[in-house]
Amino acid sequence: MGSGHGHGSTADAAGLPRDYRKRLWVTFGITAAIVAAQAIGSVVTGSLALLTDTAHAITDAAGLLVALIAATLMMRPATSRRTWGFRRIEVIAALAQAALLLVVGFYTAIEGIRRLFEPPEVPATELLIFGVIGLAANLIAISILLSSRGANFNMRAAFLEVLNDAFGSLGVIVAAIIIATTGFQQADALAGLLIAALIVPRAFTLMRETGAVLMEFTPRGLDLDSVRQHILELEHVIDVHDLHASTVATGLPTLTAHVVIEDACFTDGHAAQVLTQVQACVAEHFEVAVHHSTFQIETRQISEHESAAVTHP
Repeated sequence: MGSGHGHGSTADAAGLPRDYRKRLWVTFGITAAIVAAQAIGSVVTGSLALLTDTAHAITDAAGLLVALIAATLMMRPATSRRTWGFRRIEVIAALAQAALLLVVGFYTAIEGIRRLFEPPEVPATELLIFGVIGLAANLIAISILLSSRGANFNMRAAFLEVLNDAFGSLGVIVAAIIIATTGFQQADALAGLLIAALIVPRAFTLMRETGAVLMEFTPRGLDLDSVRQHILELEHVIDVHDLHASTVATGLPTLTAHVVIEDACFTDGHAAQVLTQVQACVAEHFEVAVHHSTFQIETRQISEHESAAVTHP
């Protein structure tokens, strides 16, 4: 028995996405409207906080558009040329989005510090109006995505985009109230800095997560040492080598390994049984369930031959 491939029996188990495009379309439309309103408001008021929140909203809208494109492409079936379809497009797009978030965040931090020492005159009433409009729209978008926020990476990211933008709008409102009641114009710059403080850490987190996927690091939450030990504890298993795990896209971890078993298993029928047990092991016994696994079941002699070939090519 050369190898075996395991996968789940359901769409969720196999890592296939559900269709959430309708909710994403509605949320994207709301966010686009927020961008338009806040862009007008930032020009009218000259507010850094509102300008920053507008840039943040643009990034959010771009993220939602990426989620829509990814959700559409991910529905396409795999082919012989694209064996995983377009599943990884979400990772590449998320990396680009993270880079944009960093640019926005750093620009806001620099401009915010400058405005602390040279605060421009910001009309509080107009600032408050646009802040309330943005917050109200964001709350509607949050209510749309709330029930599906944990469905997959795209939906979770979309929900966080809208949630963070709501915090940004809240910062604009607080800045407007402070300016109106105290005349403290630096409140606008402080609100902008606060929004930047929300943006930059998220961008770094997003870059780290997408970078780990592109570098094919072991999926977060999957301990390969534990996987190896668990497989070795199965009856008839002698050794496990060439154990690798990576993530194709969100919710789609994969694992491959060579499993050395007793020679007698290839004549008494235990080889197929061991393969089934190993596949069940990685699919059920760990925090990260791996439903796409490929194992090569081999004898000790084959394993030693492979080792020799690697050592002396």
